[in-house]
Amino acid sequence: MTSDLFGTNAPPPTAPLKPLIGLTMGDPAGIGAEVIVKTLADPEVRDLGRFVVFGIEETMAAVADAAGIRPFWFTLGDTDPIRVDSGVIVADFNQYAAGFWLTARPTCLGGQASLRFLDAAIEAARSGVIDAMVTAPIHKTSWRMAGCRHPGHTELLAKRFGAKRVTMAFVGGGLRLALASTHVGLFEVRNRFTIGLVFQPIDLLHEALKNWFGIEHPRIAVAGLNPHAGEDGLFGDEERRIIEPAMQMARNAGIHVEGPFPADTLFTPKMRANYDGMVVMYHDQGLIPIKMLAFDTAVNVTLGLPVIRTSPDHGTAFDISGANQADPGSMKEAVRLACQLVARTSTMKVSPPVTIQEPT
Repeated sequence: MTSDLFGTNAPPPTAPLKPLIGLTMGDPAGIGAEVIVKTLADPEVRDLGRFVVFGIEETMAAVADAAGIRPFWFTLGDTDPIRVDSGVIVADFNQYAAGFWLTARPTCLGGQASLRFLDAAIEAARSGVIDAMVTAPIHKTSWRMAGCRHPGHTELLAKRFGAKRVTMAFVGGGLRLALASTHVGLFEVRNRFTIGLVFQPIDLLHEALKNWFGIEHPRIAVAGLNPHAGEDGLFGDEERRIIEPAMQMARNAGIHVEGPFPADTLFTPKMRANYDGMVVMYHDQGLIPIKMLAFDTAVNVTLGLPVIRTSPDHGTAFDISGANQADPGSMKEAVRLACQLVARTSTMKVSPPVTIQEPT
């Protein structure tokens, strides 16, 4: 006991727990296990938080062995209570065998496993056990083979969390950008292109820039849909009919937004320096510049969920699965960003502590 600044016989202060981050292994036939192991093997990354991996321990041990990494985690059963004060634990779904990469391809079993990992993380987030989610890549075909109708993480998470408005966003290469439309065929975009579709990412990105990135008065640039942003209607009138009214709605809500700008000049260094965030109209309009500027370090962030969720900006990479060739750069950045956002928003929840020393 102490009797100084804390008062007579008051207990000494204790350091706050670091954020508890839940990582899902993704499709077990892909590189998810490898990039997670390589990421959390980095002491600098591991020092940022506490971690629970929802996946297959045998697979993680195999990729660690291939990379010459000594296992640094403890293992629990997939139904055991998640309790950790420091370090890394693996919630082991050992009903699934290791060795998926030996025939790395989309499979029904791989889809079922990755959905199970994600379901467990969602339940942990909804019950307040974990503070944020970082999801390794899944394969959409595997999900479809397993009977899942959602095309990707973003749509499934929105459904499970009951979020009525979610937007896919990316951070990397000096960019923070949100997509108006995501996993939609390009010719189908025109059938879904509405004022609300454009307003939503502007609104959600504005809130994220303020609340997550600490920018008091964000400046947002909006891309046009057509070449030359329509050239005053010569190449399409969607800018006049849809994008500009959506931007006016945003201005009426107090959001600083400018555009629509031609997409071929939006990502120049000068434009990137003038704005805190950007909104683009369709998937590749945003993903091409992100991957040009930050192919190995870009992070996917879901806006609009009640929990922070990040993901590396790459796929399952079946072609190099099990070959110890996966670059963990994007996963490292996804973990770093999740930890930073939890700390910045001060929404960290305290899970039941138990002291765990890392293996020696």
